Amino acid sequence: MLRDPFLNEEFQPDLMWFIGVFDVYDREETRGAELEVFNPNDRFDRAELIKRYSLNLGYLSYRHKLVLMDFLAEKLSDASYDFQSLFDIDEEDAGSWPRGEWYALEDPRGFLQDVYLLAQEAWKEDLLLASLEDRDSW
Repeated sequence: MLRDPFLNEEFQPDLMWFIGVFDVYDREETRGAELEVFNPNDRFDRAELIKRYSLNLGYLSYRHKLVLMDFLAEKLSDASYDFQSLFDIDEEDAGSWPRGEWYALEDPRGFLQDVYLLAQEAWKEDLLLASLEDRDSW
């Protein structure tokens, strides 16, 4: 069984692995200042954000990456999946985005589609390696 990299339990894929890195709650002066120069609705800024932050997850193994990509592909193929809900932060939650645009992205599905496309390239070797293994042995 594939284990969570931080908890001693089974790994549960979640799209927040890709976008949770943009949460700046209690880090507004550091991470927030770093991220607020980017506009997530601009395709060039978005690509830079994804490459620099969403895919720079050194704590995930090649196996975790494949499981996450499969999960993301499943959600992208579901036309009714509400991608905006991933970016909704309740006022009572301990979380915040770096800029107002994050709360109402023009195309939240497109953001995750870009994650998928860029990860295909950035994680190419890891995904191939994991795909050659028997998942039952994990």
